[in-house]
Amino acid sequence: MIKITGLSHLFKWENLHNWWLTKYFFAPLYVQPCFISYFNVKFLLPFLLLWSLFGACLVAAVIGYKPVVIVHGLFDSSGAFVELLRFINQSHPGTNVSVFDLFDRSSSLQPLWKQVEGFKAAIYPIMQNAANGVHFICYSQGGLICRGILSTLPDHNVHSFISLSSPQAGQYGDTNYLKYLFPQFMKFNLFHFCYTSVGQRISICNFWKDPHHMDMYMNSSDYLALLNSERTNPNSTVWKKNFLRIKKLVLIGGPDDGVITPWQSSQFGFYDDNETVVEIKDQDLYLRDVFGLKTLNARGDLFLCSMAGVEHINWHSNYTVFNTCIEKWLV
Repeated sequence: MIKITGLSHLFKWENLHNWWLTKYFFAPLYVQPCFISYFNVKFLLPFLLLWSLFGACLVAAVIGYKPVVIVHGLFDSSGAFVELLRFINQSHPGTNVSVFDLFDRSSSLQPLWKQVEGFKAAIYPIMQNAANGVHFICYSQGGLICRGILSTLPDHNVHSFISLSSPQAGQYGDTNYLKYLFPQFMKFNLFHFCYTSVGQRISICNFWKDPHHMDMYMNSSDYLALLNSERTNPNSTVWKKNFLRIKKLVLIGGPDDGVITPWQSSQFGFYDDNETVVEIKDQDLYLRDVFGLKTLNARGDLFLCSMAGVEHINWHSNYTVFNTCIEKWLV
């Protein structure tokens, strides 16, 4: 017997008073094995395969899985998310998943506000066609782009905002990415470049946060300091209201990431001036509820998922991460 969950009362087995549904919809779901011969299987197999496909599509349509939008990270493209798409469609058949070929690879170094506007234009029509809302899965730098969209779009309908190993509180570390982009700099002196008008034209400088030069960060950061209301932002009240339209905020990260530094930044933790990590609930931006983290937690809509043993490039292709931290929020 096949059990179909999530259907209305009309489709519950105990309520099948309609003979037409019983005869033409449910009856084909039962196959009497005693009457199946090799000849019958040969000719029935295509029908059964088609029926299985139809059933999966029907369940997806009736349950109504929300569309999923994936926003990639630095130096990424849509091709990096093949495994994640497979995980989603295995667990939620028929889900409409969109990954955009925007600001791919080296283009991902463009200023984050420019990327916000580009992704916003591509995503907004999907939102308009999704009466029940959409889900965001935003990886690495993409998590910051999604925050920009959520803060500046007053009528978005994002249900779950899943931030996947994203430097939400900033980045400060000597990583391979830093050595590749700025071979002449180390973390202790990158502020000389990032906190200039030229530096702010490069995406990584938009969220570079040197805990030893916070005054320069707050005065120069055109992106993260505005999102976090760490510098004067006349739109902060409106942006907070917009951001709080989300129903769930899921923050995913782990100690073996190797890129996000400190890794707790993926959950809004960050260094103090002694480079000691201050966790999310002790951060000023949480305590003052500057853009809604404390409100989300009070609502019961803030969730942290930490997982060891996952390197940065593997978050979106690791099934355990999907099964533990993502799948249940895509309903």
